[in-house]
Amino acid sequence: MGDNPERLSTEASFAALCGVSPIEYSSGRRSSRRLNHGGDRQANAALHRIVFTRLRFDPRTQAYYERRIREGKTRREIIRCLKRYAAREVFNLVRPVSTGPLS
Repeated sequence: MGDNPERLSTEASFAALCGVSPIEYSSGRRSSRRLNHGGDRQANAALHRIVFTRLRFDPRTQAYYERRIREGKTRREIIRCLKRYAAREVFNLVRPVSTGPLS
């Protein structure tokens, strides 16, 4: 978030900054989403590590992965969703707490 964290007002803007916001694309009749390849690569790499560590050790993430596989999602689609979820959690941890006017 850098030296100016106030510029990111929503978790969607944080996800775009990290490069994990989905981008719509279509080819003929097929329409889907893919990962944004832009954004801060170090932040994206950190989210990548979070997701793969959770896949190895967190039972809730493993259950989510298995459920989405049964729904017919690909591994890349599942990782995209998990990265976005991790970005949401990280944003809520690091966002600046707004303080009211001082009296």
